[in-house]
Amino acid sequence: MKKALFITGGWDGHEPQACACKLADWLRAEQWDVTVSDKLDSVLDQDLVASLSVIVPVWTMGEISREQSEALLSAVKSGIGLAGWHGGMCDSFRNDTEYQFMTGGQWVAHPGGVIKYRVNIRQDSTGFMQGLNDFDMESEQYYMHTDPGNEVLATTTFTGEYGDYPWIAGTVMPVVWKRMYGQGRVFYSSLGHIAKDFDVQEVAEIMRRGILWAAAGREA
Repeated sequence: MKKALFITGGWDGHEPQACACKLADWLRAEQWDVTVSDKLDSVLDQDLVASLSVIVPVWTMGEISREQSEALLSAVKSGIGLAGWHGGMCDSFRNDTEYQFMTGGQWVAHPGGVIKYRVNIRQDSTGFMQGLNDFDMESEQYYMHTDPGNEVLATTTFTGEYGDYPWIAGTVMPVVWKRMYGQGRVFYSSLGHIAKDFDVQEVAEIMRRGILWAAAGREA
């Protein structure tokens, strides 16, 4: 049986518990063994971590100790998958640059807050995004600093009309990507500001595929 660990916490504005429960319920319906924890010390439980297929961090901002960080990094390097979304994965532990190196990106702005914007799907050679088409969102459009080594699967283009940032007009920004960290598969989607965003079919499907892809590294 595949096993997943969701670690929830940090800033409550991203509804970490509600978001995690939506994805955890889906995995349980698919016969996964899912643990949802609100303690970062969960990554120090060696028996639990060794049994996992994927870790899903849902922890915006906050702080992580050196021991916790080293345990998480080591787990992913060893081949356990990592999958997450929005600020719950890529606006976590802002002082931990190795964590950012692992995830492949860091949030820096969302001009205009909740706005309407377009997500553009990139078809890749593996067929990861097959069957998905461009779609519209009304949520936070994340401007991020990203690793050029990411395999980008979806993008968005900034208009420059929101906030005081006219110079970003035309900037094409990664929204969804996958990458490796050691032997571990890492997947990220900047979609999923709050739980209702997962009611958008494409947002939920992208995250579902991402978790499955990240977890499959343990079987390879």
